[in-house]
Amino acid sequence: MPCYRVEVAALLDEDWRLWFEGWEVMQIADGNSVLTGNVRDQTELHGLLARLRDLNLKLISVTLEAND
Repeated sequence: MPCYRVEVAALLDEDWRLWFEGWEVMQIADGNSVLTGNVRDQTELHGLLARLRDLNLKLISVTLEAND
């Protein structure tokens, strides 16, 4: 499954893992947060992006991570 890295302009703590089930949530030094996770298909990815939009979180980037 493809792995995506999604950066948002917000500090998301551990409690956000419930909102983003299956995604790792990390805070980074610049005050933003990164969600990392595998997606089965584009529909699942678009579902995550819709949730970010609905929560009014500013999207910074979406990156497909290289497979090792």
